[in-house]
Amino acid sequence: MNIYVGNLAFDVTEQDLRQAFEPFGEVSSVKIITDKYSGRSRGFGFVEMPVKGDGESAISGLKDKDLKGRRLNVNEARSRSGGGRQGGRGPGGGRPGGRGQGGGRWDGGRRSW
Repeated sequence: MNIYVGNLAFDVTEQDLRQAFEPFGEVSSVKIITDKYSGRSRGFGFVEMPVKGDGESAISGLKDKDLKGRRLNVNEARSRSGGGRQGGRGPGGGRPGGRGQGGGRWDGGRRSW
């Protein structure tokens, strides 16, 4: 079971998260998401627990619990497919200006509308 853990203090380590989840069962992986440029935590991460029942126990046991001064937001992770801003081809065609063809001043001076 993949578990989303949000509202993490910036100084929480992957080892801290592992120690918080291990009393509920086996933890197969822990990943804190970091900014790719600064390397600083983005304040959320994911914990993988192979047994669904252990994961559900961890969610109910750790939701709103304090970890290094912050109340954790813990729930089952949702799949990334089917939503969000990935792809860039929704309304507006994924181009600056949102017109789908060109975009006015962003198209190097050509007017395509």
